[in-house]
Amino acid sequence: MLNPFKSFSKRKIGDKFEQQACRYLQKQGLKLKERNADFRVGEIDLIMQDGDSLVFVEVRFRGEEAFGGAAASVNRRKQKKLIKAAQLYLLKHFANQPPPCRFDVIAIQDNGQGPSVNWIKNAFLAG
Repeated sequence: MLNPFKSFSKRKIGDKFEQQACRYLQKQGLKLKERNADFRVGEIDLIMQDGDSLVFVEVRFRGEEAFGGAAASVNRRKQKKLIKAAQLYLLKHFANQPPPCRFDVIAIQDNGQGPSVNWIKNAFLAG
């Protein structure tokens, strides 16, 4: 199958699907706090507010399901980077009073029928 995004840069593709994921989550009632929060240990794609909880969101797109697809690409190594970045974000913005938090993954997969969104709440734990 041909990849319709092959001519785009990774950054441009990432931005497109992060925007799509953000709109999707906003339709579900979440509020955007920050996009592309960059720390020396890594970047958090989206930081959203869901009620009283802060949600750190990793957005992944795959044009095919090879190697497990979009969701499987958030491996343990990537999770550790996200956890460290989230800890730095919390320290910077909340000091000793962090709100309840969770890590979600938005996995966007294109199986030839157009992109489909899979929202995985509490995709992994920070422990």
